[in-house]
Amino acid sequence: MLIARAPVRISFAGGGTDLPAYFRRFGGAVVSATLDKYVYVVLTVHPKPELQILSSDYRTFYRQQAGEVLFWEGDLNLPKAILHEFGIERGVSMFLASEVPPGTGLGSSSTVTVATIKAVSAASGQRLSSQEVGEMATHIEIEKLGMPIGYQDQFAAAFGGLNHLCFEPDGRTIVEPIRTPPGTLERLERNLLLFFTGQSRDSSNILARQRASTEREDSRVLEALHAVKAMVEPMRACLEAGDLDRFGALLHEGWENKKRFASGVSNPQVDRLYDLARSRGAIGGKLTGAGGGGFMMLFCADGTPEVVTAALEAEGLRRMGFVFESGGARVLLNAGLRVQVE
Repeated sequence: MLIARAPVRISFAGGGTDLPAYFRRFGGAVVSATLDKYVYVVLTVHPKPELQILSSDYRTFYRQQAGEVLFWEGDLNLPKAILHEFGIERGVSMFLASEVPPGTGLGSSSTVTVATIKAVSAASGQRLSSQEVGEMATHIEIEKLGMPIGYQDQFAAAFGGLNHLCFEPDGRTIVEPIRTPPGTLERLERNLLLFFTGQSRDSSNILARQRASTEREDSRVLEALHAVKAMVEPMRACLEAGDLDRFGALLHEGWENKKRFASGVSNPQVDRLYDLARSRGAIGGKLTGAGGGGFMMLFCADGTPEVVTAALEAEGLRRMGFVFESGGARVLLNAGLRVQVE
């Protein structure tokens, strides 16, 4: 048996500039952090000439019998594409499980990809670096599967921690850890809240509209993306200086720009709840991921997190506790497992 995991992420600034349609022309950047909520992959090897994949989140199961060709389409297309990439077509059972619901803006889909690559590469006897895991994940999702997504989730999950990610026009991704003064991360954890809105969504629809707007040079969308990218360095500087009140103000400014990316990023109910949180002590926030649902992230002034929590929970939202993590994708257990590569 082999068990691997990778963390989900939240992004603070620059989200949207990691899509190739944007950064291939202008360069992109993101500030993000990973949380102690993980996607787990469990691999076992068996002597039978078949392949099995089970996902608890999507409540679906795939079985490929001997002699069948492995196609990466339909349900569980991500793990299928990864097994194909490594040349594995039989003798493996894979189980996937996540600590967060899918489609909630924490990058869980790409985290599945990263955790699966980490597991399968280890089982194949390959020692991939975090950079190589991130690069393979973006290749499989964007080039192999044609998903209209960006690069940030894959590299955040692969590396872990609080990072500045730079997306170069030539396709390179550079990951730089952000160093904060003593006590800054602890205060950030105390005052940063995540509330599940009760709504999951398919981010690919929102991202596809954003990509199309970028490709046709929609001035409104490009101006919003430029403004979001311009906030990355100030956001990084705030964290490095421990200026978290300014950090919260930048979150609010970023959310106002993000709502201009594409229709469906926000809605009247989300706007009402966000305004309610701000009236109770939240300085700034956003919907995580592409928007449209999932988790609402809020940074609160000192002494107000419980007031904000009471107000939003009275509206039916549910707060999820978390701490930051810095381990990234890793193998937790490898009991000498070795898969057969075709």
